Amino acid sequence: MKSLFRPLIVIFAVLTAITGLAYPAVMTAFGQAAFHRAANGSLIVVDGKVAGSELIGQQFDAPQYFWGRLSATSPNPYNATGSGGSNLGPTNPALADEVKGRIAALKAAGTDVLQPIPADLVTSSASGLDPEISPAAAAYQVERVARARRLNPVDVQALVDRYTKGRQFGVFGEPRVNVLRLNLALDGKAAS
Repeated sequence: MKSLFRPLIVIFAVLTAITGLAYPAVMTAFGQAAFHRAANGSLIVVDGKVAGSELIGQQFDAPQYFWGRLSATSPNPYNATGSGGSNLGPTNPALADEVKGRIAALKAAGTDVLQPIPADLVTSSASGLDPEISPAAAAYQVERVARARRLNPVDVQALVDRYTKGRQFGVFGEPRVNVLRLNLALDGKAAS
């Protein structure tokens, strides 16, 4: 029986060194060399300070900013440690209350609610962290943002168009607008 312990301990030590130390070190070095920005969270830096991540939404609720999707994370909105959807079904009264609340917020902010409201402005995403909205959701907010900033709506729409990304590889997904990047551009801050 004692003769089995030595090979077991050696195998355990070797596999621990390979899978617990060497492999993670090689992958970390490769990630830093080949995908430095992505490996560090796709951070957006403005004036030498981190403004946020391109991959995680942020709370914007002032009228002069474009609003993103609702966040279902708790206890705080856009809490990356609590990523997940609300899992509310279409017949759940809590979902209807959430949608009614967002419509009321849109009305209170002076958004023209006679237009059809894009679904991504009144519902949360599956992750609760979605940093992007549809071009329709951005266009829906142009008048409100332009009025709050005393800008020409045509200029604000041009900015939305400039920050609209197309489908990935021209095929996958839908066109989208990163809310943080758009709001930073509205503030006249260059992001890197």
